[in-house]
Amino acid sequence: MSFSSKGFDSNDSLTGRAGGAGKNPPRIPLQKQTGGRRRKPEPLDASGGEAGSDFVPVDNPTGDETTELAEVSPATSAPDADYVADSKRSFLSRLYTGTGAFEVVGKRKMWYIVTAVIIAVSILSIATRQFSFGIDFEGGTQISVPSSSAVTTDSVSKVFSEALGQAPESVQTAGTGASQTIVVRTEALSLDQNRKIEDALAEKFKPELTRNEISVSDVSSTWGKEITQKMLIALLVFLVVVTVYIAVRFDKEMSIAALASLFFDIICTAGAYSLIGWEVTPATVIGLLTILGFSLYDTVVVFDKVAENTRSVLSTTRRTYAEQANLAVNQTLMRSINTTVISVLPIISLMVIAVWMLGVGTLKDLALIQLVGVIVGAYSSIFLAAPLLVTLKERRDDVSRHTKRVLDRRAKIAAGEPVTVAAGAVATASPSGKRRRAR
Repeated sequence: MSFSSKGFDSNDSLTGRAGGAGKNPPRIPLQKQTGGRRRKPEPLDASGGEAGSDFVPVDNPTGDETTELAEVSPATSAPDADYVADSKRSFLSRLYTGTGAFEVVGKRKMWYIVTAVIIAVSILSIATRQFSFGIDFEGGTQISVPSSSAVTTDSVSKVFSEALGQAPESVQTAGTGASQTIVVRTEALSLDQNRKIEDALAEKFKPELTRNEISVSDVSSTWGKEITQKMLIALLVFLVVVTVYIAVRFDKEMSIAALASLFFDIICTAGAYSLIGWEVTPATVIGLLTILGFSLYDTVVVFDKVAENTRSVLSTTRRTYAEQANLAVNQTLMRSINTTVISVLPIISLMVIAVWMLGVGTLKDLALIQLVGVIVGAYSSIFLAAPLLVTLKERRDDVSRHTKRVLDRRAKIAAGEPVTVAAGAVATASPSGKRRRAR
């Protein structure tokens, strides 16, 4: 923080300790004399500043007439003290207070490697295992039969093959307990074929199974193509709208980082669905759009804090852009964790009650993609978007020069060489109450 004859400039969003010990230095603006009785000055201490003051005079290397006060640490009495994260507290204390003790941005190369591995696995799974599209997309016939001790996936598949002379595309179970059903998926069947398979199943498993308990649904291939086109259009419109919003809301580097995080969410979620092998249904598409919105919201919150912390970082030599961004990540880390946990708990409840207990297949598809998407979205906002933003920012000349100035200054301090405040002249209040110009 610095003071000049025209006012003062500060960054109140910083937390932690200055100089590595104690608390933040007090911020005391100079009082402009406007007439009347002057306040009697405090006696000066041995260092040349006012007693109890946290400011010391510093030579002006530029000869500029502007006078400033350099902020110092009471513990070190060093001007322009560096920010030091409070790492001596417990893990939970550091997590809740957000003092910058968790190094996220500084280890961005490691997170880039982790992200690259996740993307590689997802793309490999999509290329090899591909997706199992539901009947709404591909068209066909779906037959549902209540499960029992005699009605199993193997027995139903055998009856189907004997009745029609061909094996079904898939035979799966859905639900648990009394609500468990056997779901048979196959290509579109004619009315005669539907009646034939119903008669065969009712004859094989009577009296446990009757014709009224067998459910048959048909979806034409034309309808499936229309649903697929609408799904792609909805996803494309969403991405276009989000791109426009991000371009208006953030600067260029933030926009690129946010969009990269969004595409990572899409690839990773699709890869997880391909690995698990569940069917892609319209509910899956709805869930995908929902979790992309969640991920974007989390990224916006993190970037807002980064923008707040780095608003005037280039005017000081105390901290780099990367350090301020890492502090912002720490300050929003607990919020991201709380939001993720609160979102995951009802999704898990939905999967347990609606899927395994009640056997509602549509809710199963919706719950899975939301569970994967919420976790992936939280990861990308913290460990991909923010580090990528710093990498892009440090490619700019002004940010890279500032980072070099900060590191050079710290190297001089470590070597015991004298350093000056980069902002210019610095002075303290004189015994007469007037500001004296640095010589």
